[in-house]
Amino acid sequence: MSPATAERRSVPSRIAFSTLAFPDATLAAALSAGRRWGYSGVELRLIDGELIDPELPAARRAQVRQTLAAAGLPVVAVDSSIRLTGDDPGPDLRRFLQLASDWEAPLVRVFGGDLDPPPTRQDRLRAAARVLEEAVPLAARLGVAIGVETHDAFSASSAVADLLALVPSDLVGAVWDSHHPHRMGETPAEVYANLGPRVLLAQVKDARRTPDGDWQLVLLGAGEVPVRDMLGLLAAAGYPHWISVEWEKRWHPEIEDPEVALPQHLELLTAWLESDL
Repeated sequence: MSPATAERRSVPSRIAFSTLAFPDATLAAALSAGRRWGYSGVELRLIDGELIDPELPAARRAQVRQTLAAAGLPVVAVDSSIRLTGDDPGPDLRRFLQLASDWEAPLVRVFGGDLDPPPTRQDRLRAAARVLEEAVPLAARLGVAIGVETHDAFSASSAVADLLALVPSDLVGAVWDSHHPHRMGETPAEVYANLGPRVLLAQVKDARRTPDGDWQLVLLGAGEVPVRDMLGLLAAAGYPHWISVEWEKRWHPEIEDPEVALPQHLELLTAWLESDL
């Protein structure tokens, strides 16, 4: 589908794209392209091609807010590189919560980080839970939730579920990345059973295994990740949050450019959603 065709389509109102697709563009250019192609929101991972600095100066924060306002796209999440089991993640988490509030975003994305095997695994989980618990009062005051992504040692949703069980707050939930649980051998039904109503953001991407056992990111529908099944489960349960296309051009420069990938994802997602999956 050409970008011009994408511009003319009406789409479901809660499909966003991640700026991770735009490693060489300004934020303004990325927002303009996403809006032109028909996206309704943006997940902030890169700003002007760079990862977000939690200590961004006030003037720069204001500039970003002005750019977002001019584009007219709501921010669906502010993505950090915080790892909850890392060294002293609390201060940066508080900074990201404030950033998200400044940009009127409902969610900060974090990673779980590393996990030790038993018997020390539970100690690491409890330490990560304390970081989240300590951030909940500020999150509540600002109206910003925290989402732990199915990623790194928490790629399996069962690991995220073990952590969330220790933090019962509605302000702490999961970011369901479609790829990582699949490569860990989990089905969408198993992921939903583990995370269910605590999913705060659905990130979609497709991939296929290579002969050497690695994974190659591909256009939506060209791989083996059961994204359509994932969306069907969420839709059947009345999922109220955003779907975000995470095209990882920053980490994988060899994949298609966003001008190809983002319209293609939006067209297929729209077709799936309009067909009731």
